[in-house]
Amino acid sequence: MEFQVTWFILWAVLWAVYFMLDGFVLGTGMLHQFLGKNDQDRKILIRTVGPVWDGNEVWLLTAGGATFAAFPGTYALMFSYLYSALLLLLFSLIIRGVSLEFRGKINSPGWKKGWDAGIFIGSALPALLLGVAFGNIFSGLPMDAAGYHGSLLSLLNPYGLLTGALFVLMFLTHGSLYVCVKTEGELCDRSTALANKLWFGELAVAVLFLGATAIATKLYDNYLSAPLLLIAPVLAVAALLGIKVFLAKGNSLLAFASSCVTIVMVVATGVIGLFPNLIPSSIDAGYSLTIFNSSSSPYTLKIMTVVALVFVPIVISYKIWVYRLFRSTVTAGTIAESEQMY
Repeated sequence: MEFQVTWFILWAVLWAVYFMLDGFVLGTGMLHQFLGKNDQDRKILIRTVGPVWDGNEVWLLTAGGATFAAFPGTYALMFSYLYSALLLLLFSLIIRGVSLEFRGKINSPGWKKGWDAGIFIGSALPALLLGVAFGNIFSGLPMDAAGYHGSLLSLLNPYGLLTGALFVLMFLTHGSLYVCVKTEGELCDRSTALANKLWFGELAVAVLFLGATAIATKLYDNYLSAPLLLIAPVLAVAALLGIKVFLAKGNSLLAFASSCVTIVMVVATGVIGLFPNLIPSSIDAGYSLTIFNSSSSPYTLKIMTVVALVFVPIVISYKIWVYRLFRSTVTAGTIAESEQMY
């Protein structure tokens, strides 16, 4: 039992870290055409995420791999029930990666315009789909002994779309704050102004989400039975308010850090409410997939725990090194210097 709980926590951490890291890449991608007033601005925006976007996506693969290895029953049924949505997610992530890499290969306005559209679609669609998917998981899927009684369209219910909107706005705000930190001058000023505006939208949707969650889900049951767990949503709210406070003080770095905490605590709030479920059934709780009825054997989980204790610190150390290596701001001058090297 202790290994199942351990891997539930690790599973949650992997998703939280993925949303925190890839969230600003998705946000920057969605804002790419709107913040970038010219080709030079768009080059700068791509360069801010260029060294890290693919490394950030590894956390998504790790979260999926952890689900497969630790909770194979959930993995199998999730990829069966949500096959269409997950396939769309995969295709959109492929479009984003190819667009980021191919945009600068040919110096043609038409070529770049097409890949710019790919960057936007490949960023906006995953943000929305991930939110919709988790919204439906929070509220429960219509599944019983006969299987799943839904479709791709049934996932687009009001609560799922509301969660999708929350994810999109969180990532938009996160991306604009990241651009504030990584750029200078007029581009940084535009990004800061946009972050201030987006924050109000994120706050409004977050309030609606908290209210709708009480109606559409049973996530609050765990908090009512153990009030100490309320620290997660309280920290999420405090961090969200902290974004505005630090923006008002002109400290974009701390505002971005607050956005990181907001995303992590929002994920923690949802996952804590789910426990011990991984995918609850909206038809009958007896058909819910939990960490106990869909996990691997204790021996498998024990081996995985040892492997995780060895390799997770290595991965974290590598990520810290990468972000320190590319911590400087990106300007037109740095792009010109790098282009002269080739």
